[in-house]
Amino acid sequence: MKASKVREMSLEEMQKKAIDLKEAYFNLRFQHETGQLENPVTLSQTRKDIARIKTIIKEKQA
Repeated sequence: MKASKVREMSLEEMQKKAIDLKEAYFNLRFQHETGQLENPVTLSQTRKDIARIKTIIKEKQA
């Protein structure tokens, strides 16, 4: 997810997206540990998306 797309979202949308990504990341970690994850790159991409959204939320709140 690009930072420009995240900046276009409202604060509430960003918070909801962060929650959704955290749930998805939990499921991906679980799949990875059980050997069912086909593409392990999605773990790092999801983690980076969460960090990107959190950073932009902090910027908007400041």
